[in-house]
Amino acid sequence: MSDDKNLNDSVEEVVETVTEAVEEAVETVTETVEEGNAVSKIMDLKDSNPKVFFGAIAGLVVVILLMVMGGGGSNKPVQQSRQVNLSVGSTYSLKGINSYGSNAKIRLVAVPGSMAAYDESEKEGNEGSCKDMSEGTKVKLLKIQEAFGGAKFVELEILDAAGCEGRKGWASAANLI
Repeated sequence: MSDDKNLNDSVEEVVETVTEAVEEAVETVTETVEEGNAVSKIMDLKDSNPKVFFGAIAGLVVVILLMVMGGGGSNKPVQQSRQVNLSVGSTYSLKGINSYGSNAKIRLVAVPGSMAAYDESEKEGNEGSCKDMSEGTKVKLLKIQEAFGGAKFVELEILDAAGCEGRKGWASAANLI
């Protein structure tokens, strides 16, 4: 019985000590906030009662960690571009996948996967070359080829661009709708 009584007494002492410390912290924080210059009062709290000061910082860190680690309740998939089922011989329209303007141009290249990284727009005689096609141009799919580990390129025949009918070129499969 005496062990139980000693245990109860020690538990009560711990509870009283914790209660007093919490009340003291609440009073100190209340006084600090009410008196005005909060920064100087917080620094005074650091000097006068470092346990309360660093305990408050630890509490804030725990709350922030819980918020950071516990977030993200949404498991929505990342939106991807719409893939068109391609079939050789079908007719498609060109669409600029990286542009929103109505005057976007789609570059047709001579070989699949080549990059047109230079600007030829200022060279003379380039207007009629049928390399830059407007969005909505009707094309016929002639061939599909994969390059670079999965990127699809398509050989196209231009159907309805003035002066370019029957010409061929390559573009990314993502440019077809």
